[in-house]
Amino acid sequence: MHEFELIKKYFSKLSKKNKSALNLNDDVFFDKKKELVISIDTYNNKNHFINFNEPDLVIKKIIRSSISDLICKGVQPKFYFISGSGNKKSFSNNNLLKISKSLKKEQKKYGIFLCGGDTTFSNKLSFSVTSVGYSKKIIYRNKARINDDIYVTGNLGDSFMGLQILKKKIKFNKKINDYFINKYYKPDIQLKIAKKLSIFANSSIDISDGLIADLEKLLNEQNYSYEININKIPISKYLSKLIKIYKFTKSKLISNGDDYQVLFTAPGIKSRIIDRTSKILGIKITKIGKIVNGNKKSHIIDEKGKKIVLKNKGYIHKF
Repeated sequence: MHEFELIKKYFSKLSKKNKSALNLNDDVFFDKKKELVISIDTYNNKNHFINFNEPDLVIKKIIRSSISDLICKGVQPKFYFISGSGNKKSFSNNNLLKISKSLKKEQKKYGIFLCGGDTTFSNKLSFSVTSVGYSKKIIYRNKARINDDIYVTGNLGDSFMGLQILKKKIKFNKKINDYFINKYYKPDIQLKIAKKLSIFANSSIDISDGLIADLEKLLNEQNYSYEININKIPISKYLSKLIKIYKFTKSKLISNGDDYQVLFTAPGIKSRIIDRTSKILGIKITKIGKIVNGNKKSHIIDEKGKKIVLKNKGYIHKF
């Protein structure tokens, strides 16, 4: 049973009388009257991060991926709560000092403040983060329209390559290794775009589980399909060079998750505004496809111009 089947079967009915819960089909809780937006995420050792050898870096990844849920809704994060379960080894004095210093830096970088949390003893290490922001409106899932263009911010694939290096499945020189590992632990979340998204986006989500997996979540209750062009998907200069040198297949590198970029749809008439916003904010925003009628099958145009279906759409939460 995957995540959405579980929610629909056991929990959706519990939220029906609460419009703010958004039918449990979005990244956040949104109380429109109080202008309150809340999200929560849980991170488990050896699942959401491969180990805790670098606690200062792991906590950066956790915080950034958590507030990304608000950013992709067009909301500026303000407060966060963090709870941790672990043992004396995980929460040694040295590790706690590193975590504290990292949190201080993240707070300064993103203008957020710690407001509380909890700690419990466990031999299984995990963290849960609740992020809070305020907004009069948000950009929802499932609000895409036929002929909307599909956009993504930043670059995709760097984090996945960093994970492969950390798992010792692949190795390059130190400079390249360090670049990709840095992107894995410190994703380039696009805080600046939060205030601008509502100007042009019809629907949005952050890319946590993978480009195609998250695009399908974005449309999961709409009878729409999508067309994506692999050649248009933005990647870094480093990843582009590796593809050329080692003959990697781009389509296998760009939908593995942990990018935390904003994936959104917008009408064609908004393209100039989007281009201008990209230049003003200094954020790469790339058009990669289009929303089409659900009578047509979703497809991806690969590097050779052929229509394909990706076998690996991204990470799927199964229980």
